[in-house]
Amino acid sequence: MLTVKEIEVMNLKNAIRGARNPMNSWAKSDSYFDEKGNYILGENDLSLAVRLRKAGSDHRKFMRQIFVTMDITAPLYWWKEFDTYKVGTVANSTSTMHKIASAPFALSQFSTDHMTEETRKVMQNMVDYLETLRLEYLATKDKTVWYDMIQLLPSSYNQMRTCTMNYENLINIYHARQNHKLQEWHTLCDYIRALPYAQELIIGE
Repeated sequence: MLTVKEIEVMNLKNAIRGARNPMNSWAKSDSYFDEKGNYILGENDLSLAVRLRKAGSDHRKFMRQIFVTMDITAPLYWWKEFDTYKVGTVANSTSTMHKIASAPFALSQFSTDHMTEETRKVMQNMVDYLETLRLEYLATKDKTVWYDMIQLLPSSYNQMRTCTMNYENLINIYHARQNHKLQEWHTLCDYIRALPYAQELIIGE
């Protein structure tokens, strides 16, 4: 399971202006803000952006200046793969170390959407035992019990991170993961496809 909230795309105007710096072609810029405050790429600017995108990473440096922030909630097993993209991305996560005992354990905190019914029953027993440990830790503050929770916590535990990246990162993520066996990557790619000018600048088909 993966969900995305609070998506925001920033700095498109400045990125496009910078893309015109090498040829001093600012006078050809035809982009504008619409009545809703969205920055709309004009025909000239979009054509330039697409040409630079196709020319390769050395020529599309402006893509690194189009920033995206989003809150992603996903299981720990997915976050381990996302961490491949450390370069150019920043993620601020909710803390398992500090807050693992702050709320009751429940099956809804875990990704179980692809589990068989039999496995889900086993998972429920695991969650029940984690809750027993949590209550014991709250009563005793015994660090041994805390370690039991940390080391027993399944990789299907969902964690939320506020992530910041850029369109160049998203090109790499989309084309590397769009056909991945994990459904979570397909879900993220759906969100990527919905970003402004994703078809022209990220997907490039």
